[in-house]
Amino acid sequence: MWTLVLRGGARVPVVAAQWCDAFGVVTHGRVQLELRDGEPGPVLGRDAGFWLRGTGVRALRNPGRRTARVRILTPRARTVTHPVRQPPNNGVTT
Repeated sequence: MWTLVLRGGARVPVVAAQWCDAFGVVTHGRVQLELRDGEPGPVLGRDAGFWLRGTGVRALRNPGRRTARVRILTPRARTVTHPVRQPPNNGVTT
């Protein structure tokens, strides 16, 4: 489970591979679905849940000025782990 934070006016593209079998729940603010043709879709408020798989939604957008948050739930078996990026050592050796 992870949280997507959208500042006011922010837009996040929906990449199908990242959202496969994911379920989102708006926990704070409002989120608008941007449809495949670029047209604005429905605005979802707090506690609204949604699937994106197979819907044609191409982006999530915060139509307001306040920060919106979406909890993203994915099945454990399908969770993708990303490698941890190590900060550069700037020439310092230990």
